[in-house]
Amino acid sequence: MYEQLGLEIDPRTASVLFGLGLGALFGVLAQLTRFCLRRAVAGDTAAERGAARGVWLAALAVALLGTQGAVLLGFVDFSAHRFMAADLPVAGIVIGGLLFGIGMVLTRGCVSRLTVLAGAGNLRALTVLLVFAVVAHATLKGIFAPVRTALGGLTLPVGEFASLAALPGGPAVWTAALAALALLGVVRSGASVPSLIGGGLIGALAVIGWVGTGFVLQDDFDPIAMESLSFTSPWSETLFWTIASSAIPAGFGTGLVGGVLAGAGLTALLRGQAAWTSFDSPAQTGRYLLGAGMMGFGGVLAGGCTVGAGLSGVPTLSVAALLALISIVAGGLLAATVLRPAGAKGPMAAVPAE
Repeated sequence: MYEQLGLEIDPRTASVLFGLGLGALFGVLAQLTRFCLRRAVAGDTAAERGAARGVWLAALAVALLGTQGAVLLGFVDFSAHRFMAADLPVAGIVIGGLLFGIGMVLTRGCVSRLTVLAGAGNLRALTVLLVFAVVAHATLKGIFAPVRTALGGLTLPVGEFASLAALPGGPAVWTAALAALALLGVVRSGASVPSLIGGGLIGALAVIGWVGTGFVLQDDFDPIAMESLSFTSPWSETLFWTIASSAIPAGFGTGLVGGVLAGAGLTALLRGQAAWTSFDSPAQTGRYLLGAGMMGFGGVLAGGCTVGAGLSGVPTLSVAALLALISIVAGGLLAATVLRPAGAKGPMAAVPAE
């Protein structure tokens, strides 16, 4: 469709600008709603966990309905997407998801939340993101790549059942079932209406991402990858582009990361929430760096983070994405349980706040 728009810039440049705008909107909404799956899984109080869960599930419900609506209308087609690989890398997804979930508890935030916090001046978050990006890139193309390849080779042949759409009932039934479960969680969450609206708008951004890269910006002569909101690969790409921009062009992911940082930072400034914060102790620094490495390695193995595999991936009805999200949540719950201080009411009550 892109050639019909008559724009004078190439699709790749347009995708960077698109990512920048989409990321800025995400940064604004995520800063306002404190959007983060870690808070939903391991928040300090039941009320905090419930509110965060409501916002996240509201986003997921909208993303599910919107993404599958786009599929029904023929705007996007996920049949050839990596989420639908006929051989399911079960070991990599489960191990990676568990590691990512543990890491996000250790660092007090999933990667999307840490990106938002970094934009607002949180140097802990920025440090974690830099380590996360280095480890993710090393897992994709560096010294950890052999481990990734070995674990990724442990697969389960699923064929067409890589998508829930191939199961009895088809896409309509599974979309409705997942959306209904998400909305049930929203109703029981106790989250405020403005926060839920913000969550819903974040879910709509995931849909816009798929349609934008998979339909609007597609050009037969200069195709780009179909992608949406995610942070594992984009942070790796951003790191690589930053240190080798004369040889490596920016892409959608680079624009997305830059947009989130800018949108969150501007919102924090306007609301008086921007502030420089750093580590309190060597022990805290060590815990955050360990968590950063676990998320970088785990996010690549799992095929994405809480947003890439979860918010954007699950709405494609991918079994791999759903397994990754379940594994991430399981890892987060495990870490929160193990690290809960004796007698504490909250899962991480004695851990310094983000």
